Amino acid sequence: MKRQLIAAVGVAAMVVGLAACGSDAKKDENTNNASGNSSAAAGKKDYNGKTLKVWLMSGSAPKGWDDAVKTEFESTYPGSKVEYQVQEWTGIGPKVTAALSEGSVDVLEIGNTQTAGYAATGGLLDITKDKAALGGADWAANQSESAILDGKQYAAPWFVTNRAVTYNKDLWAAAGLSIPKTLDEFYAALEKLKTTAGVTDPIYMPGQEWYVYFGLLTSEGGKLAKKDGDKWVGGLSTPEAQKAFDVYKKLQSYSVTGLKDKDEAKPQQKDVFGGGGIGTIIGLGWEVPDEKSPVTKDKIGHFALPGKTADKPSGVFLGGSNIAIASASKNTEMAKDFLKIALNDKNEGAIAAAGNIPNKASLNDKVAGDFAIAAKAASSVGGITPTTPNWSAVENDPNPIKEFLTAALTGDYNAAAKKADEEIAKRLNAKQ
Repeated sequence: MKRQLIAAVGVAAMVVGLAACGSDAKKDENTNNASGNSSAAAGKKDYNGKTLKVWLMSGSAPKGWDDAVKTEFESTYPGSKVEYQVQEWTGIGPKVTAALSEGSVDVLEIGNTQTAGYAATGGLLDITKDKAALGGADWAANQSESAILDGKQYAAPWFVTNRAVTYNKDLWAAAGLSIPKTLDEFYAALEKLKTTAGVTDPIYMPGQEWYVYFGLLTSEGGKLAKKDGDKWVGGLSTPEAQKAFDVYKKLQSYSVTGLKDKDEAKPQQKDVFGGGGIGTIIGLGWEVPDEKSPVTKDKIGHFALPGKTADKPSGVFLGGSNIAIASASKNTEMAKDFLKIALNDKNEGAIAAAGNIPNKASLNDKVAGDFAIAAKAASSVGGITPTTPNWSAVENDPNPIKEFLTAALTGDYNAAAKKADEEIAKRLNAKQ
């Protein structure tokens, strides 16, 4: 599924408005609950005549999922209504900020790296006490982490995806290769591809593929940054980061045409791979050539990037979406009941069947699609970027992690890491 997962946005300007709206919303809800009716008095929830406004992002929900959830909710709570709006990822930050401030949305999908930013300003409802009722006891910890800020849960994980190895079956067959089970076997496969007719690059991997590096860093137990007291410090000068870079550098050395100062989008690596001659790329599910390319779908295979041992693949960056409730909503109880239905095993299973990694391991057997099945293998050892509202500033151009990778590939690792750590810390510790 082609997705553009945006980083957390700075929304500090709306704090006052959100706090006021949230207070009014709670006041209205408490008043409504106090007035009550016979159903409420009997302990039954009555949403008759109420409309729940739900925002979903374009390209997220599989076909039929939203209608199925709407039907189930409205039949469970007669007289209620679910109203969807589908939003585009481009420019979504200001729209979400305004909607949360105005109280014009009840439930909304948020990119997992956005969640901390909106939570920090008071825009999202604290659902910590509701986590168990929402099925949170079984949520994958590495997915749920993106929705937790200062120990409190501000959203429910919905789904993630991650990168996997995509390979040209014809070229691998010509080289007499099978799927490698360890990194050493993968290196050996790339070595063999170097001498195989028709291969220009054993792997196409530009030097600034920082999400790939992130996964390798996760494998080593390292972090791009971590808290030291009340301050953030960069993590690229650590032994774990150095070990991850050694693997990254070796993989990148097999890339003939991938420039060390470019990333996977310049040019789009799916187009490079689709042109032929490329043995392998490491990418997302949507980074597969279209049917007009010489390398057609039937010539493409996928597997998880192997780890140092055969029992565990290399780590990955988990990109995906969470579902949150607006703190300014006047229908927070209704919204919680919507989440219970949207995230139940039937509906979450439909998300998995559409080619996503679900929010609980017990549903992984429902994951469908060659790429998703390959990606699933590494999802349990995946991680997310540091959970802080300032993280988006790190990804802003010029991205210090990308610059670090280029500098380390072409020069001195320690100097490059020190410079990047200083810049990462500067951005993360800046006042909003």
